[in-house]
Amino acid sequence: MAKKSAIEKNNRRKRLVQKYAAKRAALLEIANNRELPMEERFKARLDLAKLPRNSAKIRVRNRCGVTGRPRGYHRKFNMSRVSLRELASDGMIPGLVKSSW
Repeated sequence: MAKKSAIEKNNRRKRLVQKYAAKRAALLEIANNRELPMEERFKARLDLAKLPRNSAKIRVRNRCGVTGRPRGYHRKFNMSRVSLRELASDGMIPGLVKSSW
């Protein structure tokens, strides 16, 4: 089980990403538009830099939904390889079986 503080920090980042997503997208659209004057694009970059760093989507860490483990994450199941194997072996995930040959 991961530290509660690390899990909560990641959850705070997720909330910030949702809160600032529209504003960040609008500013990026202005900043990347080559047809606008350079001053306007530069101002958009400055405004983008004033937003909280944790509101960037890249700052969110994929963590297991069961244990909070940050490594070995499967996006399709939203869990780590360890939790996935345990639940699959117990038959808790429909359609998933451990292969053997």
